[in-house]
Amino acid sequence: MTLDASDRLAIEHQTVLGLPPVEFVHLAADLDVRSIAIALITGPDNPHGYEPFSLRDDPALRRRMLRAVSQSGVSISLGEGFTVRPEHDIRDRAADLDVMAELGAPRVNTVSMDPDLSRTLDEFATLAEMAAARGLQTTIEFAPSLTIHDLDAALAAVHHLDRPDVGLLIDTMHLVRAGHTVDDLIAIDPELIRYAQLSDHTTSQRGQTYRDDTMDRMPPGEGELPLHEIVAALPPAVTIGLEIPMRSRAEAGESTEQRVRRCVEGARRLLGEVAGDDRTTNDARTRSEP
Repeated sequence: MTLDASDRLAIEHQTVLGLPPVEFVHLAADLDVRSIAIALITGPDNPHGYEPFSLRDDPALRRRMLRAVSQSGVSISLGEGFTVRPEHDIRDRAADLDVMAELGAPRVNTVSMDPDLSRTLDEFATLAEMAAARGLQTTIEFAPSLTIHDLDAALAAVHHLDRPDVGLLIDTMHLVRAGHTVDDLIAIDPELIRYAQLSDHTTSQRGQTYRDDTMDRMPPGEGELPLHEIVAALPPAVTIGLEIPMRSRAEAGESTEQRVRRCVEGARRLLGEVAGDDRTTNDARTRSEP
């Protein structure tokens, strides 16, 4: 199945830097983006000073969120925030999984900041089992700053869990910064890629820390990443979430709507170019057939 750009795109929660969830739904609808990824609480980066929220603790907010989703046609693409940490038990997140299921998320994403790889894998397995009991899939994300630091480690984790409801989340910035090429992506069984996050950036670190770069990304087409080739290598039905927080622009006064609109427009141009190249390739193949 191949989806057009409007169907494939989602907006990730980090991109809106603390925008409350109901307003987030409305923004996506205004930009004709059909899905969003959510976290249950306000994150640490909130440069606009939005009112803190908790979908975890506020049933009335969840009801308003569900009403906004129903009325707008915007769906939830991903639930974020399920991080494996030292001395924390992922089983304590059962209630959060209940909320994600209530809000209609089809999957949750996990990363690990626990340096103990064996324990990380055990916690991933526990999360996947808990998520599956609620009808949710699980994706595993890698980044050079995390315990699962590259594509090989993420693939090893997925194979270790050996569950049909567990797959990979591919973030374009982390893919390139971990030293991988498009050929590495093409070599993966496409059935294992369940979600992608799109942003542009420099190929080398420019901030003082990796997190500085993570929180200050660029819309597609404004950086150095080989996004055209990466997107072309992704399975055609995979949701592409725009994870493009631009903290410095927000701190300089650029509105959330302005920033997200630039990201959506850049992503649509990119996906249109990739689709155009695919059509050209397919036309050429058709003409060459006897």
